[in-house]
Amino acid sequence: MGRAALEVDSCTEDSGGWGGVTLAYNVNSREEVDEVIEQAEAAGATIGRAGGGTFWGGYSGVFIDPEGHPWEVAHNPFWSVTEDGRTLVGDGRG
Repeated sequence: MGRAALEVDSCTEDSGGWGGVTLAYNVNSREEVDEVIEQAEAAGATIGRAGGGTFWGGYSGVFIDPEGHPWEVAHNPFWSVTEDGRTLVGDGRG
């Protein structure tokens, strides 16, 4: 994704200080996306994009932390996230 498209997707305005990077946090369900977005807002983040369906069949939202870093919280139905945080394609069995 080009920088201009990432800026739009990340709900971030590039005023010269943004590094052109969005951090991603993968979770196991749509509900978890909404929970993390709510927790981030309660902790002082700005919500750039509430959780919603994506063009690739997943579900994601974006928050911007108090230091201005955008974070995408995403659920990919084609992946699983293990208890130790590894992201695996499919159900993790191969």
